[in-house]
Parts: sequence; C-alpha cells; structure tokens
Amino acid sequence: MGHLSGILISSFMAVILFSGCQSKETRFVTIGTGGVTGLYYPTGGAISRLLNKRFKEFKVKATVESTSGSVFNINAVLKGDMEFGIAQSDRQYQAYKGLAEWKETGPQPELRSVFALHAEPITLVVSEQSGIEKIADLRGKRINLGNPGSGQLQNSKDVLAAAGFSEGDLLAEFVKAVEAPGLLQDERLDGFFYTVGHPNGNIKEATSGRIKVYIIDIEGENIDKMVDDYPYYAKAIIPHRFYERALNTEDIQTVGVKATFVTSTNVNEDLVYALAKMVFENLEEFKSLHPAYASLTKENMLQGLTAPVHRGALKYYREAGLVAFINEGLILE
Repeated sequence: MGHLSGILISSFMAVILFSGCQSKETRFVTIGTGGVTGLYYPTGGAISRLLNKRFKEFKVKATVESTSGSVFNINAVLKGDMEFGIAQSDRQYQAYKGLAEWKETGPQPELRSVFALHAEPITLVVSEQSGIEKIADLRGKRINLGNPGSGQLQNSKDVLAAAGFSEGDLLAEFVKAVEAPGLLQDERLDGFFYTVGHPNGNIKEATSGRIKVYIIDIEGENIDKMVDDYPYYAKAIIPHRFYERALNTEDIQTVGVKATFVTSTNVNEDLVYALAKMVFENLEEFKSLHPAYASLTKENMLQGLTAPVHRGALKYYREAGLVAFINEGLILE
C-alpha cells in the first residue's frame, strides 16, 4: 500500500503543479465564423485581433476559422471543437430548445450566449428581368434559399411559409451565399435570399453587374404574424445608401435576426469573462472596424439573446452594472 500511496501522492502533486503552470500558460481559442465574404468572418477577425493585441493582459491567442455558418458553429462549440462561434439568434434559440436541425438530437442545454452583435436583415435580391416585385411573385422562380448548415436557409423557409407556400412551389437552389450573385448575373438565378449584416460585399457585387437588380421589401400582414410568432424576429431596415446601384429608390423594409457570439458551459469561466471584458471595454475600437457595428451599444449587445448567458460573461456584466439589460429568463447562474 505504501508504494501505491506514494504513486497517488506523486500523481496528485503533479496535477496541482500542472494546474498552477497552466493558469500562467497561453490559452489558445478558435472562433467559428462563416464565409470569407460575409460579415461573420471579419467580425471573428476583429475580436481575435483585439484579444491578440492584449495578449499580455489576457494571455489568450485567438484564431478564426471560416465555416459554413450558424449550425456548424453551434455544433462545433457544443462538441468542443471550437471555444466560440458566431450564430444567428434564431439558430441559437432552435438549438437550445431542440428545434429545426436539433429536433432529432433534442435540446442542447450546454449552449450559452456571450453577447449579441449586429442586426441581420433577411435580404431578397432579384433581377429586374425576373418580374418579381413582392414575395408572392416568387412562385415558380429560380431562387437560392441558402446552403445547408447556414442560418439563412431556415429564414428563407419561414418567409415562404408566411407567404403561404413552400420551397416546392419554386425552383429552389441551395448554394452558398458567395455563389449566388454570380449565378444571378449569369442569368441562372432569378433571385436569392441572404440573411446578413449590411453593408455586405456579396450584395454590392449583385447590384454592380450587367443584370440590374432590386432588393425586395419583406413586409405585410403575414410577415407581421411571423414576427409575432417567433421571439427572435424583429422588423429591420436596409438603408438604400448602402446599395446605390440597386434599382431601389428608398430604404428597404424587411425583418431580421441578430448575430450572436456563442460558447458552451464547458468553456472556462475566466476565459469567457476575459473575452466579454475585452470587447465591452474596447467597444469604440471594435465599432470602428466595420460600418455594420456603428449602432452597437453595451445595452443592445445584451438584447436579442436566445440562450442563457455564460457564467463567465455574467460575472463581468454584474461587475460592469449591465446585468439589468439581460432578459431575466437567460440568467441561470
């Protein structure tokens, strides 16, 4: 027994020493984003640059991974393949509740919010020659709804359902958003949906080619009902000034979700605390990195969340006097 006790004591001491060293070591984190032309990728890049710039303070090295979007990022965070990801607020809600892509696997109680980011309006771009003027005109048209694993695919389906028809009532395509402008300009699509923050490079590309385009309003009583039915949808406006080469003459009325920064209960409390503190205490610097961040405030970055807030982030928000802006139902710890 003496020999075994000695081994156990030695092992215990080794764990203590290793844990002590680990707290001083560099922590490496990966942030899942989206396609390189969307807004998730530069958003992840902006957060990682802010973290890496303050390495001496936080001892965190962050890298960004381009992914297929919200569903992939949530699943990767839950599996522990990535520490953080960016995901639409509706996808966050569906994963936590066990809906949509998570219907078979069931609720994902380990999913956590850190903060919300920019608004993401559902954007419908159509060619002038398609004759599409409103949602009801999509029937029988060649429309890209979004690639599997993206957040926008379900948004497209929700809008179609609100209008009273399904993907089977049109010639649906399921390609990545980055491919859609080229297909529209090649006359292989009549239009495409894209749930994204603005201004966006893909939408600019679509409005700048030989084929002239409109950005269609997504509004009406049926859309109002959709907003009432789903807690993560809200009315949104796309400023016409962002896309002056589109044929629109006024701002576009639509609905949208929010981009959210997500993690899981398995991610270290101190790490999430450090990241939340870094973003909120350097918010003006962060906002200067992209026009889509201009309207961000500490208050609205805690609104639109649809999964509980991670305890590490909550610790910072309590210290900073911001916890009053969080929905009480999302405070579990």
